[in-house]
Amino acid sequence: MIFVTSGEPAGIGPDIILKTAVSGFSFPWVVLGDKRLFAERAERLNLAITIRDYVPCTSAPSPKGRGETQEHLQVPSPKKGEHKHNELWIWDIPLKVPVVPGCLDIRNASYVLELLQKAGEKCLHEKGHALVTAPIHKGIIIESGVPFTGHTEYFAELSKTPEVVMLLAADTLRIALATTHLPLKAVPSAITQDKLSRVIQIIHHDLQGKWKINQPHIAVCGLNPHAGEGGHLGREEIEVIIPVLNKMRSEGLHVSGPFPADTVFTQMSHADVILAMYHDQGLPVIKYAAFHEAVNITLGLPFIRTSVDHGTALALAGTDEASESSLVYAVNTAWRILQT
Repeated sequence: MIFVTSGEPAGIGPDIILKTAVSGFSFPWVVLGDKRLFAERAERLNLAITIRDYVPCTSAPSPKGRGETQEHLQVPSPKKGEHKHNELWIWDIPLKVPVVPGCLDIRNASYVLELLQKAGEKCLHEKGHALVTAPIHKGIIIESGVPFTGHTEYFAELSKTPEVVMLLAADTLRIALATTHLPLKAVPSAITQDKLSRVIQIIHHDLQGKWKINQPHIAVCGLNPHAGEGGHLGREEIEVIIPVLNKMRSEGLHVSGPFPADTVFTQMSHADVILAMYHDQGLPVIKYAAFHEAVNITLGLPFIRTSVDHGTALALAGTDEASESSLVYAVNTAWRILQT
């Protein structure tokens, strides 16, 4: 089962989910969100969508006494091959206050977090599920008084995972990040030998497990311009990155670099993944190359999580101008990984 969180209710999350439901998928997927919000947005977009209720199963102790659970479905759930076009299964989670498309309301910040919590816990405690996230607005959540840096960090904390890696993929281009949502001035001190080693090991493990690449080639960017110019433009490459890469190679991993970030994406385009040191070193490249076709994947979690590669686009909410292509790609990617 694919669970999709609908994200910021004033943004384009509900729109792109509804537009995706017009064509649908051949496998079961369920959306977490306010049922009335989706009905209202469908009417605004002039989309004829049949909304069906999904009620999550309850659990009872397994008669085998092994700590497992036995599921009891309270209502029919979508099954593989039975999902129809123009049909949307919704796990109804009520808004705190009604929504006007394009207008943020701080009172709905807790609603957005509830979507993430319920979907994350579902995938964490039950096997055979994957999670796809529509865009959220970090700023409004922070303004509500909740420290929040992003989906990636949220699900790491929820699952008590000590290290996760953000990876964006489009076709054969994959870009991973050594650090994610940090101020630029905090990046150098965050990239330690231990941190970089863990990131590379997670990438290697998940490319083998999720993509079935036997010996993945990881090309690593330098932190500084020209990868430090032999120490003249910074010593992070000499003191941190190169020692880690040498250690990884001694352990049998196929890693190369560090490469200057301004040429690595052409010089090493054949690599299975390019590891950037910080957010805006790698993400602008893939968003320029495939903005509507890229998917955000969190590596290292105990469940599959993918996401669209764009934001809430508040100005487009309710206008029928938002493209659903990134969401379609994210859901298809989650399902493909789930089947491996």
